[in-house]
Amino acid sequence: MPTVSYQSYLKNIQTKTGKTPQDFRNLAEEKGFTKNGVLTVKATEVWNWLKTDFDLGRGHGMAIFALLAGYKNENSD
Repeated sequence: MPTVSYQSYLKNIQTKTGKTPQDFRNLAEEKGFTKNGVLTVKATEVWNWLKTDFDLGRGHGMAIFALLAGYKNENSD
């Protein structure tokens, strides 16, 4: 089974939602999920938001969580 690169996840998310990684950072800050760019909630809360507001599945939701948590960024593989 082929693996999907992080960049592919971000591209697919942007195609589906029209939102860039920076847009998700800004939205998370507005929602109070981050404070000054630092994640303050658990993955489940982020994923539930993304599922409800953007109809993202678990893999795509966790890709955005990794972005918000600082585990990954736009240059990650």
